[in-house]
Amino acid sequence: MRLGDVVDPDDLAHGKPLDGVRVLALEQMQALPWATQLLTRLGAEVVKVEAIGTGDQGRGSLPAMTAPDGRPVGATFLRTNLNKRSICVDLKTDRGRRLVLDLAPRFDVVAENLRAGALDRLGLSYADVAAVHPAVVYLSVSGFGHSGSPYGDMPAFAPIVEAMSGIYEMKRTGDQPPVVAPVGALGDIGTALFGVIGVLAGLRHRDQTGRGTHVDVAMLDAMVSMTDIVTNLWSMGLRGGDVGPLLMHGFRASDGWFVVQVGREHQFARLVEAVGHPEWAHDSRFATRQGWLDHLETVLRPAIEGWAAGMTSMEASRALGAVGVASGPCLSDEQVVADPHLAVRDMLVQVPRTDGVDQPVLVPGNPVKMSGVAQGPETRVPWLGEHTDAVLAEELGLNADSLRTLRADGIVA
Repeated sequence: MRLGDVVDPDDLAHGKPLDGVRVLALEQMQALPWATQLLTRLGAEVVKVEAIGTGDQGRGSLPAMTAPDGRPVGATFLRTNLNKRSICVDLKTDRGRRLVLDLAPRFDVVAENLRAGALDRLGLSYADVAAVHPAVVYLSVSGFGHSGSPYGDMPAFAPIVEAMSGIYEMKRTGDQPPVVAPVGALGDIGTALFGVIGVLAGLRHRDQTGRGTHVDVAMLDAMVSMTDIVTNLWSMGLRGGDVGPLLMHGFRASDGWFVVQVGREHQFARLVEAVGHPEWAHDSRFATRQGWLDHLETVLRPAIEGWAAGMTSMEASRALGAVGVASGPCLSDEQVVADPHLAVRDMLVQVPRTDGVDQPVLVPGNPVKMSGVAQGPETRVPWLGEHTDAVLAEELGLNADSLRTLRADGIVA
C-alpha cells in the first residue's frame, strides 16, 4: 500500500468505527504513539503535542531521513505517527499549560506517556484535566504505573520491562548474557495494545455512565501479561527454560531454517510419518512427550533435517502443514518484505522519502481488518509543529495576532 492510496468508495461510505473520536496526545517514542496510530487507523483524529525545538524523542532515532525543514525524522517516529497532526507547545510555562487545558475539553481522549509524575508537576495530571473536562478518558502509559510502584522513579524502555518480566532469564542459557529485545518492541507494542483496549473500554464506560476515567497502563504489567508462562509455569513447579515436554524447535532445510511445533501425540505421529519413520509413533523411546526431547538431537533432528535437505524451508513447512503439523520458515528481512501474504493483507505501507533516496520507508499496515471498513488512506507523519497555527485557530479561535504573540514569546512553535 502506498501512502495516500485511494480506497474503495463503498468502504468509505460505511465510515470507520472511531469516526468522531478525538485524541489529544502528549506522547513520545513508541508505546503510546503506536497506540494512537492504531486509533487513527480505526477512524480517530489525533493531535500530537510536542516539545518546542526537539519534538518527540522518536524524531531523533536512527536511522533517519531528512524532513523538508532540514530536521531529521527518525525511524521510530516514522513507524508510529502516520495520520496525525503536530503542534508544539511549551508545557513548562503557565500559558502553555493553559493552552492544553483549553484544548482538552474539545477531545474525547487525552493520552500521555511521560515519566510517571511529570504531568502532575506540570499541572496536567488526570485530576487537572478532569477538573475542566469531567468526561475525559485519560490514558497514562508509563513504565510502572501510577499506583505507588516501588519502581516508580525508574526510567523505562521496552527492554527494561521485558527483562523485569522474567522472560529474558527464562530463555537465557548457561553463562550467556540475556538476548535483549529478541522480538523488537514487544515492550512498546504489547503495552500499546493494552492502552488501546483501555481507551475503547473507557469510551464505552463514558457512554454508559457519562463519566470519564483514568486508564493507567504500566509497561511492566503489560509484559507480565504477555510473558504469562514465566509466573504460570513457576507456580506449577517448572524452572528456568523448562516449558514442559513440547517439541518446539528449529530445523535446517536447503536454504535456511524452519520451525516445528508438536505438542500432542497425534501430531508427533504425523511428523515422523512425514519424514519417513512411521514406526517411531509406536517406539518406546517416544512413548512420552519427554522422550521426544530426550532423543531430539540424536534421533529426531538428523531424520527431520535429512528429510528436509532437498527442500527449501517453505517447501518443508508446506509439506508438514499438509499433514497437520504446524510449521513455518524462518524468513529473512528481505523475504518478509517480499512475502505474498503481506501484499494480500495490505500489511506494508510505503512512505516516500524526502531526502532524495529512491527507496520508500516501509511501515507495517493496520493488522485489524474489519468488513465494510476501509484500510487507509494513510497520511504521512507530521513535520514538527506543522499544524500548530491551524489547530489553535480551529479549536480555540485564536487569530493571527494572538498566534504571532505566542510564537514571539516562545509559548508555541
